Amino acid sequence: MTEGPGVPPGSDAWDRLWTPHRMAYIKGENKPTHTDAGDECAFCRAPGIDGEESLVVARGEHVYAVLNLYPYNAGHTMVCPYRHVADYTDLADGEVAELATFTQRTMRALRAVSGAQGFNIGMNQGHIAGAGIAGHLHQHVVPRWGGDTNFMPVVGHTKTMPQLLETTRDLLLEAW
Repeated sequence: MTEGPGVPPGSDAWDRLWTPHRMAYIKGENKPTHTDAGDECAFCRAPGIDGEESLVVARGEHVYAVLNLYPYNAGHTMVCPYRHVADYTDLADGEVAELATFTQRTMRALRAVSGAQGFNIGMNQGHIAGAGIAGHLHQHVVPRWGGDTNFMPVVGHTKTMPQLLETTRDLLLEAW
């Protein structure tokens, strides 16, 4: 065995793309330990962060759009109500309408800045359904392109992101 971290390049059949930032997500760092509203909830906290520190793209009366800190694809945005509510059926009519409008606007902005050819849109309702933050409803808007799933995620179990979150945020702010 050689000295140093990891496996030396070329010593086996695998190339490695190190993504240590993902470990925070895997370990559940900064993930609420309960479903209550407050500072532990990232979606309650996000709208209060201003300027370049924020990943918020747009703010409405009832909802806001924010980039996903752990995106599935470049431009992965979430539309969240300001109100801490877990279930879609508990949204008020105005919240439902604005959530739908913001989803449309997010799609238009992503098409304008990235040429997205399709989208995955959805909500995971409850922990058992895969919601990472089950206490605060959020709708995912994930842009897709022909061939965006290639050998990296399928064989290499690695997702490459072609753009920094800050750059994506700036482009979406301009397109919004």
